Formats: sequence, structure tokens, C-alpha cells
Amino acid sequence: MTTLEQKLHFDRIIERVEKARLRVNDHHIVKIVAASKYVDAEAIAALYAIGQRAFGENKVQDLIAKSEALEDLPIEWHFIGTLQKNKINHLLSVRPHLLHSIDSVELAHALNERLERENMTLRALVQINSAYEESKSGFLPEEINEKYAQIHEECPRIHLQGVMSIGAHVDDLTVVRDTLCPTP
Repeated sequence: MTTLEQKLHFDRIIERVEKARLRVNDHHIVKIVAASKYVDAEAIAALYAIGQRAFGENKVQDLIAKSEALEDLPIEWHFIGTLQKNKINHLLSVRPHLLHSIDSVELAHALNERLERENMTLRALVQINSAYEESKSGFLPEEINEKYAQIHEECPRIHLQGVMSIGAHVDDLTVVRDTLCPTP
């Protein structure tokens, strides 16, 4: 794909996101975080050159490698994968803008302990397993309020920014929508 084709494709994505945002609420600010887990540092640099600033990685080792390779660019790095407790120190070395996936109270406690030790804070989202899929991690919808409050209370080094969820992995868009936006 040429640079011009990339730019046009990127512009179409921004237009679609903006139209969706306006349908919901014209006061919200939407940020596109490009999942860069399948591309190399060169592809990230090319997207940065046409205006994309936030990138998400799902493996700590890839986040470290790409952030080091692109250290001259002021990229806003996000961690979008499942964080294993033994990778916390490595993740914190990158100082990501946002951790998208606190999926257990145990992980939150371990993360808070390391943050305390390093005198750091971290912005994070709590993950909801809204599809009730065994292959996905996160809190069930009926327990999210309690667990969110518990993490907020017990982990002061974690600055919770909200929640995230991944819809059901099926072809039927109605099912996906229902897992993300259940009706009472």
C-alpha cells in the first residue's frame, strides 16, 4: 500500500469513527488506538507519519522492542493484552499511557505493589467478560461494580479510567452487539 493509499484509508476510518461518535453524543472525545500487534516498527512509523499517535501492543516483549525501536517518536503506547504477573516489571519499564486489561483483583494487587515499590502510578481499564466466554478473561458483568470499587479502594497506585470489553467472537453482529450492550 502506498503512502497515499494509507492516508486515504486512514482518513476513511477517521470519518467512520466520527460519524459513529456524532450518532451517540457530540460531546465525547474519541481516540483511535491502532492495534499494532501484527506489524513491525517500520509500519508503525509510517502510520505515525500520516497522523496516528496511539498504538496498542498485546505482548509485553513486543511493546518493549517497538517502543525502543521508535523511541525518537513521541508515541502514546497502550498495552492491550492479558498481563501476566511475571511481566509487570517489564511493562512498567515502558511506562505505557494506559493498561487496557486488568482482569482480576489479584493482578491489580500485584500491579499496585510493584507501582508502590517504583513510586509510580498507572492509568488502567478494568476488563469485563461480557460475552461469558471461557476463553476470555475479565470480570463477569454482574460482579463488575463490586470488583471495580474494590480495585479503586485497595489499589491507589492504579488510576482507573473505566472499563473495556471484547464482544463475542462470532459472525452474527447482533450477538456481538448484545454482548457489548445488553438490554435489561
